[in-house]
Amino acid sequence: MIVEVARLGQRLVRDDRVTTHAALVSRAFGASRIYMSDTNAEIQDTMRDINKRWGGSFDVILEDNIKEIIRQKKRSGYFIVHLTMYGYTLYDYLKSYATPDRVLIVIGAGKVPREIYDMADYNVSVGLQPHSEIAALAVFLDHIQDKDHLDREFPGANKRIIPSRTGKCVSDL
Repeated sequence: MIVEVARLGQRLVRDDRVTTHAALVSRAFGASRIYMSDTNAEIQDTMRDINKRWGGSFDVILEDNIKEIIRQKKRSGYFIVHLTMYGYTLYDYLKSYATPDRVLIVIGAGKVPREIYDMADYNVSVGLQPHSEIAALAVFLDHIQDKDHLDREFPGANKRIIPSRTGKCVSDL
């Protein structure tokens, strides 16, 4: 399965850390890339450094027009899922659809334009209360994949976390 993420915009200053977390969660939970607009280009350096140390080949692609990316992906056969607290519940989605081979997950930052709701094949809510787009992304990615994705090791890693009930253990490879 190919999973990609598109993040619509960024609320300036307040969102630098949230933007990084959107990329980190996307990477850790199996997406191959994230498209971002209105963000600091340093996010690409940050994620290249993460890939170098922890393995993998996750890409951050900066795009001015995320709507056009969504249109292109849809034309090329991607299933577009927009995560929003106003959508059908995650459980309704999981009962209605088999996980497609190619998915573009759209998450917002600020107010999401109505057009995005209409472009999506499915608007999905992981809960019917206000919540973080990062939490929604993690929950959705977790539910659409095999459960062994949480133990996956990324190729080319220089470091590995050694699970520990207490403390912190990282080994160099």
